[in-house]
Amino acid sequence: MNKLKIFLEKYNISWRFTKFLFVGALNTLFGYGVFAVFNYLNFHYTLSTLLATILGILFNFKTTGIIVFKNNNNKLLIRFIGIYTFMYFVAILELKVFTLFNFSNMYLNYAIILLPNALISYILMKHFVFMNKDKNKDFPNVKKQV
Repeated sequence: MNKLKIFLEKYNISWRFTKFLFVGALNTLFGYGVFAVFNYLNFHYTLSTLLATILGILFNFKTTGIIVFKNNNNKLLIRFIGIYTFMYFVAILELKVFTLFNFSNMYLNYAIILLPNALISYILMKHFVFMNKDKNKDFPNVKKQV
């Protein structure tokens, strides 16, 4: 694990961001699964996305807070919900753009927007929800080489 952290640091990749991606993959599988189920049940894509977002918030708050940012403060839930609300509208706008260009496969469209939206979410979470005053916490166990 320490070698992985050294490798990431060498290429200026945050350990916290790497954990965010792994936890995000789990959260994404959950959210995409919820979206796919509701879409399969012929819910409109806006409702499928809304339900996936709501259930995803409940699932993601603890995994992101504890595993990625090492923060278990439930008072941050309102900010977390705010970020997810914003991201919901971003996703709806992106999906609407796909429909304007006659890309009708909502499964593929939703999959395409996942990574860019994960990056946006990470930045927003880091700066507006789980703010950390200690900038060196991304690599706490890696000794600096001179």
